[in-house]
Amino acid sequence: MSGSAEFDVVVVGAGSAGIAAARRLKSAGVSALLVEAKDRVGGRAHTVHGPSGAAIDLGCGWLHSADRNEWAALATPMGFTLDRSSPAWTRPALTVNFPAADQTAFHKVFMAFEERLERAAEGETDLVAASLIREDERRWAPLLNAFSGYYNGAPFDQISVKDYAAYQPTDRNWRVREGYGALIAAGAAALDVRLSTPVTRIEHGGPGVRLTTDAGAITARAAIVAVSSTILAEERLAFDPPLPDKRDAAASLPLGHVEKAYLKLLRPEDFPVETLVRGRTDTADTGGYTLRPMGLPVIEGFYGGNLAAALEMEAEGAFAAFAIDELVAVFGADVRRQVEAIAESSWRTDPFIRGAYSHAGVGQAGARAILAEPVAERLFFAGEACSPHAFSTAHGAYETGVAAAEAALAALI
Repeated sequence: MSGSAEFDVVVVGAGSAGIAAARRLKSAGVSALLVEAKDRVGGRAHTVHGPSGAAIDLGCGWLHSADRNEWAALATPMGFTLDRSSPAWTRPALTVNFPAADQTAFHKVFMAFEERLERAAEGETDLVAASLIREDERRWAPLLNAFSGYYNGAPFDQISVKDYAAYQPTDRNWRVREGYGALIAAGAAALDVRLSTPVTRIEHGGPGVRLTTDAGAITARAAIVAVSSTILAEERLAFDPPLPDKRDAAASLPLGHVEKAYLKLLRPEDFPVETLVRGRTDTADTGGYTLRPMGLPVIEGFYGGNLAAALEMEAEGAFAAFAIDELVAVFGADVRRQVEAIAESSWRTDPFIRGAYSHAGVGQAGARAILAEPVAERLFFAGEACSPHAFSTAHGAYETGVAAAEAALAALI
């Protein structure tokens, strides 16, 4: 490889995967630069603060599979506080618009549906997940698809059975009181980072790589690409020579639609702590609401799939307005005087991300391995879409970042 390179490795994208890769490279003592298009690190992890000063995660908020999540292991040593209380979704929701008997019936349908998904995934032929919803379960199809919107970013008629079953979580789901986004951003504190530096082109036909940015060219012996699948699919980052297999694999792993809205509670004592409320149960176009998460004086609204896609196209404030309307339908008109909109996300409109997290359609589950495959020992790829069993999560992204760094280090020898 070229001896005139500025760096041993350049990492493109300072989300969880890119930060993990750069941390591993730094620990190995090689020269590494982390380049980020946005004006902050963290990618799809982003903590802001509400009026009370409480941390609000507009991106990932749960340390899923916390018992094997590297970010969970790093949190306490880095001065962050883990909240290990059970998620609201593991307990019954409020019964005001969802009677206990109906919740029990839906739970049984959901568990049976997931068992069929697991069995179907063992077959040779991939199937669309929605095809496994039985006729006698149609009453619950809207709520199943609402769940898929939150979980996959798309309804079950867009989801591969084999990809869905490949995800392997544990039952440990924790939070960071100071914010998951804040934790991930803190992971980059000691790294060499250039912000507001979009990489638009990577030339990799020679002995090293040359990256084109608005601030000038950067040369390195190798590069780790840790950008979202949509950025690759839309060729917002170009390669020379072209990499059509990477583009097609990325296009087979689109980012779904998942967004959040937060409302401040003016009289928080009127609402139970850490309690789930479903906006509606007769449509997939509905939000899930956590009242007073971690005891905070807020309501967290969660939206996915087609609903999130539609609201993203409306003016700023659409998610909060939708949340208030749904909560009024559940609790009554007085809610309008008890809440104030304080924050909402818009990942699909972010020009450097373009969505939430990846899912695969029928027959496309193998695209994750194709996307993760190195190119000529000069280009390495990382990110949640590259993860075989923990895609759509920050810890899955972290694992791929470390793996890409290890591969790059081996190639540099």
